[in-house]
Amino acid sequence: MSTPLARLLGLLSAGFSNQHQAFENPPLYAHILVTFRPLPQLQPGSLLLEQSYAINPAAPYRIRVLRAEQQREGLIIHNQALHDDQRFWGAVDDASKRNLISAADLRPLEGCAYVVRETPTGFSGEVEPGCRCLVERKGATSYLVSSFELSASGMRTIDRGHDPTTHEQLWGSLAGPFAFERTADYSQELPAHWLTA
Repeated sequence: MSTPLARLLGLLSAGFSNQHQAFENPPLYAHILVTFRPLPQLQPGSLLLEQSYAINPAAPYRIRVLRAEQQREGLIIHNQALHDDQRFWGAVDDASKRNLISAADLRPLEGCAYVVRETPTGFSGEVEPGCRCLVERKGATSYLVSSFELSASGMRTIDRGHDPTTHEQLWGSLAGPFAFERTADYSQELPAHWLTA
């Protein structure tokens, strides 16, 4: 995998779990499963993301289609929601459901792209600046501050929601990043032409 984009897609196309962290410190960390799988029928770089609690993997609390691309200024991961997303719950483990996802099902999330840079061990990224990635949670609107570090061994992520007026933190981790270990590799599902562009 020669290009930065190909390396990013190769590392992202995987399953992750923070089981070790959650079992070590259950009051602070829920046990979460995160899975990214390629969607070859969509634009190059498109991956289905499902995030769920391990106790109920059939009902993900976050389902998105991400699209990684190389732009002149660097790597970007676009963040897209799915219309009527419950239709696609479980699609990370069901190829027939994954194959049904089309461009018409996608809704761009403005201000929610990740700006990504390559590091000596992998990649790191954070939501684009501007406080424009708005999230509804528990009846309140907040803006998302999110970052990740990705390597061959796993992924560390932190998500926090802040009040758009006061910038006070409303939700998210107080104890530091979630530490995910790689549990599955789906990089072989990446179409070859995505990796050479």
